[in-house]
Amino acid sequence: MTLTADRPAPARSGRLLAAAQLAGSLGDGAFLTCSVLFFTRIVGLSPAQVGLGLTLGWAVGSVAGVPLGHLADRHGARGSAVLLALATSASILTFLLVRTPLLFALAACLYGSCQTGLAAVRQALLAALADPERRTRIRARLQSAGNAGLAVGAGLGGLALSADTAPAYLTVFVLDALSFVVTAALMLALPTVTTSAPRAGEPKLAVLRDRPYALVTLLNAVLLLRMPLLSVAIPLWIVERTPAPGWTVSALFVLNTVVVVLLQVRVAGRLASIGSAARMVRRSGVLLCASCVAFALSASGTSPWIAFAVLLVGAVVQVFGEMLQSAGTWEIGFALAPADQQGQYQGFFGTGVSVARAIGPVLLSTVVIGWGLPGWLLLGAVFVAAGWAMGPAVRWAQATR
Repeated sequence: MTLTADRPAPARSGRLLAAAQLAGSLGDGAFLTCSVLFFTRIVGLSPAQVGLGLTLGWAVGSVAGVPLGHLADRHGARGSAVLLALATSASILTFLLVRTPLLFALAACLYGSCQTGLAAVRQALLAALADPERRTRIRARLQSAGNAGLAVGAGLGGLALSADTAPAYLTVFVLDALSFVVTAALMLALPTVTTSAPRAGEPKLAVLRDRPYALVTLLNAVLLLRMPLLSVAIPLWIVERTPAPGWTVSALFVLNTVVVVLLQVRVAGRLASIGSAARMVRRSGVLLCASCVAFALSASGTSPWIAFAVLLVGAVVQVFGEMLQSAGTWEIGFALAPADQQGQYQGFFGTGVSVARAIGPVLLSTVVIGWGLPGWLLLGAVFVAAGWAMGPAVRWAQATR
């Protein structure tokens, strides 16, 4: 079993984890803001080539998360996290060597694998350092720190966009790489965690045979479509289908970031058990559905200010649904995983993020932008169904632990 000698996690460990999350997210915020334009305007790749390469990269990453998490279970979460943070730094620098679509796809696969593996191992490290009743609250603090870092990083990336020169973009890539070196240094200062040998007859990747956990992971992946909904579908919807002013896109992004930073920990603090987590996820599906209805209605009028107000209501409802879904699924993902296999289980559970990033933009652009109101209603119904199904899936998983 992966444990530490000084559980519950001391305040210093929590601060180090949050600082590491902040550092990596700051670099990622700058990278994500301007990387696509770097590859298209400076390197000369087409948007289709960039999109295909990123999709392939996250798809490969979703597969790599489980074996990398398993290595952390067997060889130590702290050391694995440090090595993967350094590998992520190196993978970012490989993008500077990209000159062809093939090299870009290979670099994206390396980057996606390192990022996904690091996310899984971070979760395993948190599980090893904190008592079960504190994990979700600490995870919420990490999410708040991550969102704050993304916001600041996006501002730095915006400076590179305004300059629109190769040196400006290269500076962002170097900044992102350095941010993960800082992340590695911070995690190296965390307490060492011990590991145990695998049990006799235990399969190496037991999570791949855990059907109840697979169902929970699938439902989580469906609910995580709210990620590309905010970053891809809603901006396209605002620009192409509503009379709202263009700056509405930035306003809604800032609103989402600020609310998560301020309230995510408080929302997570309402959790008392895995049953309450399942109920929280069910409510999140209803709220996400309600936000879809509001977004759909924003295109029904001609006044830009009415459209903005309706979009604002939808964004507020959406961010509360997002916070409920995040807190509930974090608790479920931790609670259903065996204590000595948190790495591989968190790697598997984290594939929901990779799947949403890989297929979400194309899927939501087709359903929402292409179909309009019927597409929004269909997406809302999917959120409700996934949220409701989480309760029975969790009970099935509990019965088989």
